Amino acid sequence: MFNVLCNKFPSVQNYEDRRNITLCHIREQLLESQPANYTPINKIINPFKLVEDDLTNLFAEIRQELKTSLPQLEEISTYYFTGEGKTIRPLIIILMAKAMNYHLYGSSNLLDSQKRVALVIEMIHTASLIHDDVIDSADTRRGKPSVNVIWGDKKSIFAGDYVISKGSQMLTKLNDPILVSIVSEAIIDLVLGEFMQMGSKKEEKMRFKHYLQKTYKKTASLISNTCKAVTYLATSNQKLQQAAFQYGKSVGIAFQLVDDLLDFVSSQAELGKPAANDLKLGLATAPVLFASEKFPEINDMIARRFCEPGDVEYAFDAVLKSDGIRHTRILAQQHIDEAINVISSIADSPERQALLNLCEIILNRKK
Repeated sequence: MFNVLCNKFPSVQNYEDRRNITLCHIREQLLESQPANYTPINKIINPFKLVEDDLTNLFAEIRQELKTSLPQLEEISTYYFTGEGKTIRPLIIILMAKAMNYHLYGSSNLLDSQKRVALVIEMIHTASLIHDDVIDSADTRRGKPSVNVIWGDKKSIFAGDYVISKGSQMLTKLNDPILVSIVSEAIIDLVLGEFMQMGSKKEEKMRFKHYLQKTYKKTASLISNTCKAVTYLATSNQKLQQAAFQYGKSVGIAFQLVDDLLDFVSSQAELGKPAANDLKLGLATAPVLFASEKFPEINDMIARRFCEPGDVEYAFDAVLKSDGIRHTRILAQQHIDEAINVISSIADSPERQALLNLCEIILNRKK
């Protein structure tokens, strides 16, 4: 069917047939744009350097999209879009799109639609950070004063809403209901994850399950569904879409697990935020939940969200005295191993190697 449609391009009403025609155009576009000197595969490829230009362009395009006749709204909205920080999400999305394009068509050039998805997701993610800073009364973000400190809560909330609105508008312009459904799922999960983070299960045995569900929805879903989305834009092959989804899910969960353990082992200067910040916010993360197995008295502190004097200090020390950090790292390693296994199934390319190298970077990062 695919080849017939590519050759004849009939006038069709069926959505799946129209999609096959689109994929045919994609294949031709990518094959024609194959660079003459393709980057040789290198086992020590730096993921950030490989797509540095793509990331620079992405943030420039976001700032352009957020231009408005209200100067202060534009200033607040673009404050976090400097390209500073970890930029893990757009990095993974761009690398996944390029790796899948190479696997399918022998060319790693990005499709315009894939670029737009990466752009939209970074906008949605950053808008959630703006709202987070207001909710948490944060002082800093990425080593500099947070938006709420500079402009106040109300203006920051409106700026976050503006970024989400612009991102949603850009998504609808792609005019693909399946794509909108995939990305919308990630946005819904993000909100659910944020809400789940505000509470904890009363039953001690259910707390870790609740934590992992929250971690997936709040952090990993945005990455996994976007990896699926950019793969969907290149192919209707559901096995490849699922492989991309699974890589994003595994890497996303591992990233959050490492983030949670760094709260106990890294300094404020390294993190760009206060150490033990999660405990101060009343959050029981993996290291704390593992520590509660050795120090069961922590469970009462978890239930009251570390609100009594001495709770934060006691829980922090308990984590350091227990195997909480080690067990968290082991769990992160398991998810990294899953990501490595699934992405190793596609054709070798600099982008695939970068995705493999990124797994090690995420596991061993210090900030």
